[in-house]
Amino acid sequence: MPQRSVVAVGASLLVASLALAGCGTRGESDSESTGGSGSSENKVAKIGVIAPLSGDLAALGKGISNSVDLAIKQANEAGTIPGWTLELAAEDDEAKPDVGKNAATKLASDADVVGVVGTLNSSVAQSVQPVLASANIVMVSPANTNPSLTQGADFATAPKRTYPNYFRTCTTDSVQGPFAARYLFETAGIKEVATVHDKKTYGQGLVDAFAAEFTKLGGKVVAAETINPDDDKYDAVISKIKPSNPKTVYYGGEYPQAGPFSQQMKAAGLNVPLMGGDGIYSGEFIKLAGDTAEGDLATSVGAPTDTLESAKDFIAAYEAAGYAEPYEAYGAYAFDAANAIIQALKVSLASADSAEASRQATIDAMSDVSFDGVTGAVAFDEFGDTTSRVLTVYGVKGGKWEAVNTAEFK
Repeated sequence: MPQRSVVAVGASLLVASLALAGCGTRGESDSESTGGSGSSENKVAKIGVIAPLSGDLAALGKGISNSVDLAIKQANEAGTIPGWTLELAAEDDEAKPDVGKNAATKLASDADVVGVVGTLNSSVAQSVQPVLASANIVMVSPANTNPSLTQGADFATAPKRTYPNYFRTCTTDSVQGPFAARYLFETAGIKEVATVHDKKTYGQGLVDAFAAEFTKLGGKVVAAETINPDDDKYDAVISKIKPSNPKTVYYGGEYPQAGPFSQQMKAAGLNVPLMGGDGIYSGEFIKLAGDTAEGDLATSVGAPTDTLESAKDFIAAYEAAGYAEPYEAYGAYAFDAANAIIQALKVSLASADSAEASRQATIDAMSDVSFDGVTGAVAFDEFGDTTSRVLTVYGVKGGKWEAVNTAEFK
């Protein structure tokens, strides 16, 4: 929604003349669509992106799209898949399930599309998954954290993989929620919390996972409320929460609502930290909450990107590319997701007559993908989930997100 990559990179992005804002289409010259090293004799394979490229969550979506674009450019320049040129096919899902479904249908109908990176929102993924599955197109999300997407509706008691084409490079709320609960209860010494979620798949799932672990540890949820995703005034909910005297409010949702909620609850005298998941971990949250964001907390997947030795080349390349937007919380995970698909394509396209003919083989090859990525070791378990369980707690200090605690969840 990653001191934070948004701040560190957003402040240092170079205004470079080499703008890599998007990959070319088949009708453009080779230098436009391949980074300058392609051949007109190469066959074309496209990697799609489905993410919010407009609207309130566009900062996250553009960070994803730009990072996939960078991975494609680098693969073309290196000639990673001989005889093939990769292209980006980015679609705006507006963070809406129905729009995402239409985007998936459009990409599935394009015979050159061999894989998709996305989505950002778990609720959108639920609409996209069956469309791409029916077309045998591999889907790798850098951001979906709802456990049911990989392990089915009964993930807690009877996990079962429902879509063999679906993978993700981020960990799930089954890990993120309890990770936050343990931090508040065991490290911060918070024993009483209120919870609020936006009724969406991500927000509700995150709060459910958090609350289960928090109460298991001995903590008490003193109030449990919800808001509507399109609300912008929260007086009624705050009035219900305030008398219960929580020491922290745990929020399940994303920054467009979380920022104003934090501001309004403190203006109403509820002067306690708001904590959320990766959905609020963005510089945009701080902008929306203003000075009241100080002391608020968020968890996000992985370690801070800008502290990883493995991410130095990615950060430098992203800066040099001159993208207008920072890579945000999921850029590094999108870059690894795209490269996971590219690793699979090295196998599936080696003897393929067409991109479309390689789709099932690409899914099959994904299960064996394993490499050292920007975010660390990239590999998938039997459900398509990442094998990494590292997360970080961030706090707002001096108007910036700063890492408070990074650990592997066990």
